[in-house]
Amino acid sequence: MAELPITELPLAHCSGRFTISTLLGTEEGGHGPYAPTEGSGCDSAQPTHLSGSTLCTRTFGYNTVDVVPAYEHYANSKGVGDTRKGRPSLADLHSILKPDSGHLCAPASDPQRSNGLTEAGPEEASVEPGTDPVPEPVRFGWVKGVMIRCMLNIWGVILYLRLPWITAQAGIALTWLIILMSVTVTTITGLSISAISTNGKVKSGGTYFLISRSLGPELGGSIGLIFAFANAVAVAMHTVGFAETVRDLLQEHNSLIVDPTNDIRIIGVVTVTVLLGISLAGMEWEAKAQILFFLVILVSFINYLVGTVIPATAEKQAKGFFSYQADIFAQNFVPNWRGPEGSFFSLFSIFFPSATGILAGANISGDLKDPAVAIPKGTLMAIFWTTVSYLVLSATIGACVVRDASGSLNDSVALGSPGCEGPACTFGWNFTACAQRQSCQYGLSNYYQSMSMVSGFGPLITAGIFGATLSSALACLVSAPKVFQCLCRDQLYPLIGFFGKGYGRNSEPIRGYMLTYVIAVGFILIAELNAIAPIISNFFLCSYALINFSCFHASITNSPGWRPSFRYYSKWAALFGAAISVVIMFLLTWWAALIAFGIVIFLLGYVLYKKPDVNWGSSMQASSYNMALNYSVGLSEVDEHIKNYRQVCLVLTGPPNFRPALVDFVGTFTKNLSLMLCGNVLIVSHLQK
Repeated sequence: MAELPITELPLAHCSGRFTISTLLGTEEGGHGPYAPTEGSGCDSAQPTHLSGSTLCTRTFGYNTVDVVPAYEHYANSKGVGDTRKGRPSLADLHSILKPDSGHLCAPASDPQRSNGLTEAGPEEASVEPGTDPVPEPVRFGWVKGVMIRCMLNIWGVILYLRLPWITAQAGIALTWLIILMSVTVTTITGLSISAISTNGKVKSGGTYFLISRSLGPELGGSIGLIFAFANAVAVAMHTVGFAETVRDLLQEHNSLIVDPTNDIRIIGVVTVTVLLGISLAGMEWEAKAQILFFLVILVSFINYLVGTVIPATAEKQAKGFFSYQADIFAQNFVPNWRGPEGSFFSLFSIFFPSATGILAGANISGDLKDPAVAIPKGTLMAIFWTTVSYLVLSATIGACVVRDASGSLNDSVALGSPGCEGPACTFGWNFTACAQRQSCQYGLSNYYQSMSMVSGFGPLITAGIFGATLSSALACLVSAPKVFQCLCRDQLYPLIGFFGKGYGRNSEPIRGYMLTYVIAVGFILIAELNAIAPIISNFFLCSYALINFSCFHASITNSPGWRPSFRYYSKWAALFGAAISVVIMFLLTWWAALIAFGIVIFLLGYVLYKKPDVNWGSSMQASSYNMALNYSVGLSEVDEHIKNYRQVCLVLTGPPNFRPALVDFVGTFTKNLSLMLCGNVLIVSHLQK
């Protein structure tokens, strides 16, 4: 066979890529339609470049005019010392083909771009030449920004004043069960939050941002508004708890300002005003105050644990404290129900609000260095350490203090005295008389300040109570405006856009702070903690249920936008968390649960009616597509029957607006029950192909 001559084609320079030239048109000196031109090439900064007649590609020799996927857009990894690259938005990918030029160009990598928020933060604003650069905003890591904040919001008055009493009522065993049941709900919700935070770029807006970008604006908007309001009212609840403690101290020393009720109002308004000043000073000062409260609480814990091993004095023994004793532990291990609240679910409803602070870190997602790492790690670690503290406190105080004690030094008796009942008899104390009359003033079942009595130095426990209440109030005071600001910027509801404006390098929602302050003062004037707490607990549980349900819904609909990288997430665990949250809502306060669901349904209906112009790629859209696809495929398995017959009409109308009478005629018998397809025939000559 004759050997064909091989023409060497000039190859354009291409850094690390293939340059492909076809043999079409090479007969004319290699200047065919696909021959490379002089000076053409592929710059390494542009993954795919089409200039003139040169095509550069990274597809190992396959010639294509399509844009080749850029690896750096989809790599879920980072080198040592590198920052994690964010995924590109649809606008980034569509901008590859610019309309004003006839060639392809690569998008600029912008790891800070948000997938859903169109408004850039202050850190993304351009700096005018000749002016000073904008200072970097304050960002927090997982310890300072999430773990400490969540732990402070979880710890509260119930830890100091109610957990010992719950231990006396339910016993150590059932108290641990109550704690573990509560932690199960919060842990499942924490796993769902972790999954959402690793599903894409997370910016300001906290819980509202996470839910709305996953489940859609309908449920996201309603739960965002409710969650912001619940946090604002929670500021009042924690402040009233602090004011009640101060009022009790003043009452002990006969130093009331006006009267018991008005003193709570005066102290509460002054306290929330000081907290507002700390919040307006900026996130950096607020974080410093939180660390101070955290240290105070840790010192109070250490003070309590040290007090449990110090030998009890006669005064403490008269109040029921005998240090660690096996007999006391055995008696307090089993339940001893008393009073109208002496039931398992009643005590569960009292304890559960102390576990509702797990979203404190997620609510400031815009102020975190890396929310995808900080939120999962910080939230789950906060749940773990607070759970350990609850379990340790319940077991230790249940092994040291008897249920009933008179507090009188005259009740000491000789060992083995007749008529003495209870474990205190083995230590020379007879509290039988007051226990039978139920008139004892001390002991776990009667004295709420048992931790202060057991501790080595009582005032430190009081300082811990102050730190727990004020830190929780401060965390809620910061969370509510942050969530509400993001909701206002999305403009899902009317008349709230005014509060979306941010100030300073951190885009602080000062207007939102003032609105939260007004709401908190209004509820502080009620001056009744038991009237404020039930509704707040149900609103928080409602948000937990929606978070878990949104994750489950996104999983079962196989939404393309649902790709969490958090490995410990399970859709069935999320479904269980949503169901148990709803059940607990009704177990706590059924009427408050009905109010919460009624508000959610009203806000949901409003958004469905208004149909806001937003497209966040929610799981609701994926669900609609999957349902339509499944039903369409299922029709192929349905046998025809006269009862189910539906005519399918192909109407050759051309463009339908050209023959409206024909469309209306066919519509009279297809109505909304059958399918009408409008067709248009295009006749193209062979030369035009």
